[in-house]
Amino acid sequence: MTGSFIPPLRPRRVRTLFVSDLHLGAWGSQAGRFLEFLRQTEAETIYLVGDILDIWHGGKPNWSATHDAVMDELRARIRAGVRVVYLPGNHDAELRKRLGRQFQGMELVNEAIHQSADGRRFLVLHGDQCDARLLRFHFMTRLGSRLDAGLRRFDAWARRGLSRSFHREPERNLVEMLVTGVNMLMTAGNRYEGRLMELVRAREADGVVCGHFHKPALRNVEGLVYANCGDWIDSYTAMVETEDGRLELLELRPVAKRQSRKLPQPAEVRV
Repeated sequence: MTGSFIPPLRPRRVRTLFVSDLHLGAWGSQAGRFLEFLRQTEAETIYLVGDILDIWHGGKPNWSATHDAVMDELRARIRAGVRVVYLPGNHDAELRKRLGRQFQGMELVNEAIHQSADGRRFLVLHGDQCDARLLRFHFMTRLGSRLDAGLRRFDAWARRGLSRSFHREPERNLVEMLVTGVNMLMTAGNRYEGRLMELVRAREADGVVCGHFHKPALRNVEGLVYANCGDWIDSYTAMVETEDGRLELLELRPVAKRQSRKLPQPAEVRV
């Protein structure tokens, strides 16, 4: 989708920022859009909730100066005193070999307990730990990465053709619709959320902040908070904690270049 993001009137200041699924290095990564959002957001703590780097990208890495700029910005935050915690996912699982150590100044952990300003305890993890057993095998991640890259290349080719033929770009891309449908089937069929909630109770937490399925959400499930950060390939969403401890799901909406100058603010959902 073409267009530019709606910037906040001033830099957004939050207590905690949670982001997941940047997939830096993958074909579909929208590093530029995330970099714009990050530069407009100030946080005391940043949780990188998995699949930040895409090691299982499938084929030649799609790495650019913008991807470097994202990593440079995160390192700059660390030098400025911001705590950055990296929780690897299935696409950057290689980093799990270094848990308990640091990666470019970031803390590497498999899961964390975050205590909010209002005293609630949230389990933070990528979420692939609660997949059905078959989906945890690395060959499934590799297969998914290659299919995703192939579909996105085909979709880009098809959209260029439609744009030339009809002089406009389709509103939704093929990959977004397919990924949404597959994720709905996977979450419905493998008791994913149920296993997450069992893990939350085992950790005596009040909720979970995760990523993994590229499906942003913020809701109550069986009396516990389920917060999914979404992704920066299709959704362009992030989870933040305000100074008083509330969780908010921010969606950054692309705006058509010819749209009216009177622009709405980013959508927010709060818990």
